[in-house]
Amino acid sequence: MKEHTMQDAFAAAESLLLQPGGLDESVFDAAFARLSRHDVDYADLYFEYIRNEGWSLEEGIVKSGSFNIEQGVGIRAVSGEKTAFAYSDEIGRDAIARAVDAVSAIGASDGRQNVGQPARRAAQPLYPAIDPCASLDAAAKVALLEKVERLARAMDPRVIQVMAGLSAEYDVMYLARHDGVRAADIRPLVRLSVFVIAEQNGRREQGSSGGGGRFDFSHFSDEVVERYVRQAVGQALTNLEARPAPAGQMTVVLGPGWPGVLLHEAIGHGLEGDFNRKGTSAFTGCIGQRVAAPGVTVVDDGTLAGRRGSLAIDDEGNPTQCTTLIEDGVLKGYMQDALNARLMKAAPTGNGRRESYASIPMPRMTNTYMLPGNHDPKEIIASVSDGLYAVNFGGGQVDITSGKFVFSASEAWRIENGRLTYPVKGATLIGNGPDVLNYVSMIGNDLELDQGVGVCGKEGQSVPVGVGQPTLRIDGGLTVGGTGG
Repeated sequence: MKEHTMQDAFAAAESLLLQPGGLDESVFDAAFARLSRHDVDYADLYFEYIRNEGWSLEEGIVKSGSFNIEQGVGIRAVSGEKTAFAYSDEIGRDAIARAVDAVSAIGASDGRQNVGQPARRAAQPLYPAIDPCASLDAAAKVALLEKVERLARAMDPRVIQVMAGLSAEYDVMYLARHDGVRAADIRPLVRLSVFVIAEQNGRREQGSSGGGGRFDFSHFSDEVVERYVRQAVGQALTNLEARPAPAGQMTVVLGPGWPGVLLHEAIGHGLEGDFNRKGTSAFTGCIGQRVAAPGVTVVDDGTLAGRRGSLAIDDEGNPTQCTTLIEDGVLKGYMQDALNARLMKAAPTGNGRRESYASIPMPRMTNTYMLPGNHDPKEIIASVSDGLYAVNFGGGQVDITSGKFVFSASEAWRIENGRLTYPVKGATLIGNGPDVLNYVSMIGNDLELDQGVGVCGKEGQSVPVGVGQPTLRIDGGLTVGGTGG
């Protein structure tokens, strides 16, 4: 695969975004000169070209396919806590001038001067500079989905329905900042989703799996596809044997990998800078204080190669980094974009993200996970006399202000006398994010990241993210909701 370089990104951005509209530095100079007549702390022009496609299979047939191209420019000016923003689906001198006029109403005149020679910001080579949509022809994409169908049905005769989805995105961004920084990036993204329904004695249950990342379709080798299918079928068959989940407070063991979504929702959002600046997070004012049990260390790391949540640079042109949020149970810091970092007198952490050129950036997670401990996962299970083992999660809800959350387990097991005795169905976990980390008593040595399926929503914007954790034993702070005794 071709290695990502700064030159690749700038070349693609100039070809797709700047040259067709006849744009050059003189356009940026004029825009910032117009904006700088006002009391502006920060201003930028964010250009983006997005090409994506999706294919879906159901009942053995590829029933739908979609292809979409989107491009545009967003123009932003920030003064204090105020943000003025306008965007256009048209990229050209006139469209930019109109958007600048709309944005320039912010603030009062102070005669700020232009900064002069622009400086290109280098991006880390975290993923290849490729268009994943072009990495397979249409026939091969259909064949890949049909292979998922065949594999699932061949694994067990109880599988009665298979659905699969394949998607790819080619995203090219270019950023011009008022301080002279110019940044560009090429962001490939692929995903394969598998969903199966199994039936036994009139009872139907479902299972799902999938993954992806910042690769092309060659990532989905025979081995990877078979693993996804086996996981989905296995989950469905396990749920066919599941009994009603117990209810009440009990010891809960969370499995490694995707269960880190609970950490993401219940803890991660509360550590984003905007919620803390506004005083609406349960973690506001807690830096330097113990917020979790000893041994609990949580980081947000946008620099992991090929990961779904990774970015070479964020959407404000700042390099991503590994930010330690909680270290050995003590709160160390928050995730910051440029605006909140300035107002909180902190440094940006490379977490300024936006859904597209038509959105305002805000502090968002990238890949958020807990570091491993030193316990063998089998030792953790064996230590529990009566409890629940949550292997995988479905949906969930969280209140950022209070930290209260509710999550449903898509696969869970009863623990009795240190052994997994039978699967349970309908288990929900109810708790409070800032509290639950204080009840972590054992941390596994088996850190896993999710397979590449995470999507995070905030204020109407969705962005790809990653989560992860080792196996955890939690001795309190969680109530299991279920219908069993």
